[in-house]
Amino acid sequence: MVPKEQKKKPATKKTDKTKEQIMSEPPYNMVAYLDPKGKVTKFKEITRWLRESRINEAITHQTPVYKTLVKEFWDSANVIEVDGREVIHGQVKQRNVDVFAEILNTVLQLNDNPEAPDSVPIMCQRGCLLCMKCTDDIFGGQMNKITLPMHHKFLLHILIQCLSNRRSGYDMASNVLIGLMVALILNKPFIISKYLFSNMKENLRRTGASGHKFWMYPRFLQIIMNVQHPDLPKEANDVLKWRHEETPRKFFGALGDKNYVAPTNDKWRHDES
Repeated sequence: MVPKEQKKKPATKKTDKTKEQIMSEPPYNMVAYLDPKGKVTKFKEITRWLRESRINEAITHQTPVYKTLVKEFWDSANVIEVDGREVIHGQVKQRNVDVFAEILNTVLQLNDNPEAPDSVPIMCQRGCLLCMKCTDDIFGGQMNKITLPMHHKFLLHILIQCLSNRRSGYDMASNVLIGLMVALILNKPFIISKYLFSNMKENLRRTGASGHKFWMYPRFLQIIMNVQHPDLPKEANDVLKWRHEETPRKFFGALGDKNYVAPTNDKWRHDES
């Protein structure tokens, strides 16, 4: 008996997303919900620490984001030099919008030291991750947040969803982002605004399948546009849909002591600890 030929099911498209969804990726550059009333007991300490940290404004500031304005900026953006500093220059509604590290520092209230580094030595990262009981390959190019204990995983989750460049996905973090996390925990100097600006410059060198630039950091861009041009025309039906980020061992470093003093040089802990 000849076996019946199986009819192949029509291939389903991997992507039925609109261009807006592809270019903006709503679960990205999100607003973190930090449980201000402390109702989620198991996350009470870490959310309190985040509310008091210097990234609080960057991860919690809410503002309506307008798709047309963000698209116009990225479609026209290019890097220029103004008074000896690099600027990402774009046009929105025929008005100039300039993005640079200093304005990111100002509008996001990051309190960056302009002389601070924008990376943390890998051995310092390694020591801090070992102290967190990380189970991933610490010397790999990326790290999965699932390999951290609950509270540190939550911290990295917030950094990925709110501050990363999204290129590593929603679970993976690059060494630079891990360095940012380590710097926050150990009170090490780290210039966050330069990290954000570098990601935006890198975005200009990439073009998606649609031929358009990915709408990187739409929330931060909208904050800058609101400052530089408060009277920009905006349409209520043009708002990018947004959502809050969800809240999902004893803390060390600045997580457990707001007066924590950073270890010297490239050390990840004090000699007596």
